[in-house]
Amino acid sequence: MNRTRECTRRVSGHTAGFTLVELLVALFIMAVLFAIGYGAMKHASSERQVLRQRQERLAEVQTAMRVLTQDFVQLVPRPVRDRVGNGVEPALRAEPRSAELAVLTRGGWANPAGLQRPALQRVAYRFEGGRLVREHWRVLDATLAAKPVRRELLGGVRAVQLRFMDAAHAWREQWPPLGGAVAQGAQLRLRPIAVEITIELEDWGRIVRIVEIAG
Repeated sequence: MNRTRECTRRVSGHTAGFTLVELLVALFIMAVLFAIGYGAMKHASSERQVLRQRQERLAEVQTAMRVLTQDFVQLVPRPVRDRVGNGVEPALRAEPRSAELAVLTRGGWANPAGLQRPALQRVAYRFEGGRLVREHWRVLDATLAAKPVRRELLGGVRAVQLRFMDAAHAWREQWPPLGGAVAQGAQLRLRPIAVEITIELEDWGRIVRIVEIAG
Protein backbone atom coordinates (compact mmCIF):
# COMPACT_ATOMS: atom_id res chain seq x y z
CA MET A 1 0.00 0.00 0.00
CA ASN A 2 2.77 2.40 0.90
CA ARG A 3 4.63 1.43 -2.23
CA THR A 4 1.54 2.26 -4.30
CA ARG A 5 1.20 5.70 -2.69
CA GLU A 6 4.89 6.41 -3.30
CA CYS A 7 4.54 5.52 -6.96
CA THR A 8 1.48 7.71 -7.23
CA ARG A 9 3.36 10.68 -5.72
CA ARG A 10 6.22 10.15 -8.15
CA VAL A 11 3.90 10.04 -11.14
CA SER A 12 1.98 13.10 -9.93
CA GLY A 13 5.20 15.07 -9.40
CA HIS A 14 6.43 14.08 -12.85
CA THR A 15 3.12 15.09 -14.40
CA ALA A 16 3.13 18.48 -12.64
CA GLY A 17 6.69 19.19 -13.78
CA PHE A 18 5.87 18.27 -17.37
CA THR A 19 2.81 20.55 -17.32
CA LEU A 20 4.93 23.48 -16.13
CA VAL A 21 7.37 22.99 -19.01
CA GLU A 22 4.48 22.85 -21.42
CA LEU A 23 3.13 26.07 -19.95
CA LEU A 24 6.48 27.81 -20.37
CA VAL A 25 6.78 26.59 -23.95
CA ALA A 26 3.24 27.76 -24.69
CA LEU A 27 3.96 31.17 -23.20
CA PHE A 28 7.12 31.44 -25.28
CA ILE A 29 5.25 30.51 -28.45
CA MET A 30 2.52 33.03 -27.65
CA ALA A 31 5.13 35.74 -27.08
CA VAL A 32 6.77 34.95 -30.43
CA LEU A 33 3.42 34.97 -32.22
CA PHE A 34 2.48 38.24 -30.53
CA ALA A 35 5.78 39.80 -31.59
CA ILE A 36 5.27 38.62 -35.17
CA GLY A 37 1.68 39.86 -35.19
CA TYR A 38 2.66 43.22 -33.71
CA GLY A 39 5.41 43.63 -36.29
CA ALA A 40 3.01 42.79 -39.10
CA MET A 41 0.41 45.25 -37.78
CA LYS A 42 3.05 47.97 -37.40
CA HIS A 43 4.29 47.35 -40.93
CA ALA A 44 0.74 47.42 -42.31
CA SER A 45 0.02 50.66 -40.43
CA SER A 46 3.21 52.20 -41.80
CA GLU A 47 2.27 51.10 -45.32
CA ARG A 48 -1.20 52.63 -44.94
CA GLN A 49 0.33 55.90 -43.74
CA VAL A 50 2.72 56.01 -46.70
CA LEU A 51 -0.16 55.27 -49.07
CA ARG A 52 -2.28 58.00 -47.49
CA GLN A 53 0.56 60.51 -47.80
CA ARG A 54 1.02 59.61 -51.46
CA GLN A 55 -2.69 60.00 -52.11
CA GLU A 56 -2.71 63.40 -50.38
CA ARG A 57 0.32 64.49 -52.39
CA LEU A 58 -1.29 63.35 -55.63
CA ALA A 59 -4.45 65.30 -54.80
CA GLU A 60 -2.36 68.40 -53.99
CA VAL A 61 -0.48 68.23 -57.31
CA GLN A 62 -3.65 67.56 -59.29
CA THR A 63 -5.44 70.49 -57.64
CA ALA A 64 -2.55 72.87 -58.34
CA MET A 65 -2.34 71.86 -62.00
CA ARG A 66 -6.11 72.12 -62.38
CA VAL A 67 -6.21 75.65 -60.93
CA LEU A 68 -3.29 76.76 -63.11
CA THR A 69 -4.91 75.28 -66.19
CA GLN A 70 -8.30 76.88 -65.50
CA ASP A 71 -6.73 80.30 -64.94
CA PHE A 72 -4.84 80.27 -68.23
CA VAL A 73 -7.66 78.67 -70.23
CA GLN A 74 -10.00 81.47 -69.09
CA LEU A 75 -7.49 84.24 -69.82
CA VAL A 76 -9.36 87.28 -71.19
CA PRO A 77 -7.85 90.27 -73.08
CA ARG A 78 -8.71 92.80 -70.39
CA PRO A 79 -5.88 95.12 -69.28
CA VAL A 80 -6.16 96.70 -65.83
CA ARG A 81 -5.08 99.92 -64.21
CA ASP A 82 -1.77 99.44 -62.41
CA ARG A 83 -1.87 99.54 -58.63
CA VAL A 84 -0.17 102.91 -58.45
CA GLY A 85 -2.77 104.38 -60.79
CA ASN A 86 -0.30 105.89 -63.25
CA GLY A 87 -0.62 103.43 -66.10
CA VAL A 88 -2.10 100.23 -67.47
CA GLU A 89 -0.99 96.65 -67.02
CA PRO A 90 -1.45 94.12 -69.84
CA ALA A 91 -4.02 91.37 -69.62
CA LEU A 92 -1.13 88.95 -69.12
CA ARG A 93 2.23 89.97 -67.73
CA ALA A 94 5.13 87.61 -67.12
CA GLU A 95 8.80 88.39 -66.55
CA PRO A 96 11.38 85.69 -65.69
CA ARG A 97 13.15 87.74 -63.01
CA SER A 98 10.05 89.26 -61.45
CA ALA A 99 8.73 88.40 -57.98
CA GLU A 100 5.51 87.41 -59.73
CA LEU A 101 5.69 84.49 -62.15
CA ALA A 102 2.63 85.73 -64.00
CA VAL A 103 -0.22 88.18 -63.50
CA LEU A 104 -3.35 87.77 -65.60
CA THR A 105 -7.01 88.61 -65.98
CA ARG A 106 -9.30 85.61 -66.13
CA GLY A 107 -13.02 85.22 -66.61
CA GLY A 108 -15.54 82.78 -65.24
CA TRP A 109 -15.23 83.83 -61.61
CA ALA A 110 -18.14 81.98 -60.02
CA ASN A 111 -20.46 84.07 -57.88
CA PRO A 112 -23.02 81.73 -56.26
CA ALA A 113 -23.80 84.24 -53.48
CA GLY A 114 -24.63 87.03 -55.95
CA LEU A 115 -22.05 89.44 -54.52
CA GLN A 116 -21.47 92.88 -56.00
CA ARG A 117 -18.27 92.11 -57.87
CA PRO A 118 -17.18 91.51 -61.46
CA ALA A 119 -17.07 88.12 -63.16
CA LEU A 120 -13.45 88.88 -64.09
CA GLN A 121 -10.62 88.29 -61.66
CA ARG A 122 -7.03 89.50 -61.47
CA VAL A 123 -4.70 86.65 -60.50
CA ALA A 124 -0.99 86.49 -59.69
CA TYR A 125 1.32 83.53 -59.21
CA ARG A 126 4.42 83.63 -57.01
CA PHE A 127 7.21 81.19 -56.20
CA GLU A 128 8.22 81.71 -52.58
CA GLY A 129 10.48 79.47 -50.50
CA GLY A 130 9.65 76.23 -52.26
CA ARG A 131 5.94 77.02 -52.51
CA LEU A 132 3.71 77.94 -55.43
CA VAL A 133 1.35 80.68 -54.23
CA ARG A 134 -1.76 82.01 -55.97
CA GLU A 135 -3.14 85.46 -55.22
CA HIS A 136 -6.31 87.14 -56.41
CA TRP A 137 -7.90 90.51 -55.80
CA ARG A 138 -11.54 91.14 -54.99
CA VAL A 139 -11.58 94.10 -57.39
CA LEU A 140 -10.29 94.07 -60.93
CA ASP A 141 -8.48 97.42 -60.95
CA ALA A 142 -6.84 97.06 -57.56
CA THR A 143 -4.85 99.75 -55.77
CA LEU A 144 -1.86 99.43 -53.46
CA ALA A 145 -4.27 99.47 -50.51
CA ALA A 146 -6.11 96.39 -51.79
CA LYS A 147 -4.84 93.24 -50.12
CA PRO A 148 -4.84 90.07 -52.22
CA VAL A 149 -6.31 86.77 -51.08
CA ARG A 150 -3.42 84.29 -50.83
CA ARG A 151 -3.57 80.55 -51.30
CA GLU A 152 -0.67 78.12 -51.15
CA LEU A 153 -1.28 75.77 -54.03
CA LEU A 154 1.73 73.50 -53.85
CA GLY A 155 4.66 72.84 -51.52
CA GLY A 156 7.91 70.98 -52.02
CA VAL A 157 8.64 72.86 -55.26
CA ARG A 158 12.19 73.32 -56.55
CA ALA A 159 11.49 75.46 -59.60
CA VAL A 160 8.66 76.86 -61.73
CA GLN A 161 8.99 78.00 -65.33
CA LEU A 162 6.38 79.48 -67.66
CA ARG A 163 6.75 79.86 -71.41
CA PHE A 164 4.31 81.43 -73.86
CA MET A 165 3.81 80.61 -77.54
CA ASP A 166 3.33 83.63 -79.79
CA ALA A 167 1.53 83.86 -83.15
CA ALA A 168 4.68 82.68 -84.95
CA HIS A 169 4.73 79.54 -82.77
CA ALA A 170 7.89 80.66 -80.98
CA TRP A 171 8.25 80.16 -77.25
CA ARG A 172 8.76 83.28 -75.15
CA GLU A 173 9.70 83.54 -71.49
CA GLN A 174 8.43 87.13 -71.27
CA TRP A 175 4.94 88.36 -72.05
CA PRO A 176 3.97 90.55 -73.80
CA PRO A 177 6.96 89.75 -76.01
CA LEU A 178 9.48 92.49 -76.62
CA GLY A 179 10.19 93.88 -80.07
CA GLY A 180 6.86 92.97 -81.61
CA ALA A 181 5.18 94.90 -84.40
CA VAL A 182 1.85 95.01 -82.53
CA ALA A 183 0.44 98.42 -81.65
CA GLN A 184 0.62 99.46 -78.01
CA GLY A 185 -3.11 99.07 -77.32
CA ALA A 186 -3.22 95.65 -78.94
CA GLN A 187 -0.05 94.66 -77.08
CA LEU A 188 -1.84 95.17 -73.78
CA ARG A 189 -4.61 92.78 -74.86
CA LEU A 190 -2.34 90.25 -76.56
CA ARG A 191 -2.77 86.63 -75.56
CA PRO A 192 -0.47 83.70 -76.33
CA ILE A 193 -1.56 80.67 -78.29
CA ALA A 194 -0.44 78.32 -75.54
CA VAL A 195 1.27 78.30 -72.16
CA GLU A 196 3.87 75.73 -71.12
CA ILE A 197 3.93 75.11 -67.36
CA THR A 198 6.98 73.33 -65.95
CA ILE A 199 7.11 72.52 -62.24
CA GLU A 200 10.00 70.62 -60.67
CA LEU A 201 9.03 68.89 -57.44
CA GLU A 202 11.38 67.64 -54.74
CA ASP A 203 9.73 64.21 -54.66
CA TRP A 204 8.26 63.67 -58.12
CA GLY A 205 10.69 65.44 -60.38
CA ARG A 206 9.55 67.50 -63.36
CA ILE A 207 5.95 67.94 -64.46
CA VAL A 208 5.23 69.65 -67.79
CA ARG A 209 1.81 70.69 -69.05
CA ILE A 210 0.93 72.68 -72.15
CA VAL A 211 -2.31 74.64 -71.96
CA GLU A 212 -3.93 75.78 -75.19
CA ILE A 213 -5.60 79.18 -75.06
CA ALA A 214 -8.58 79.63 -77.33
CA GLY A 215 -8.49 82.64 -79.62
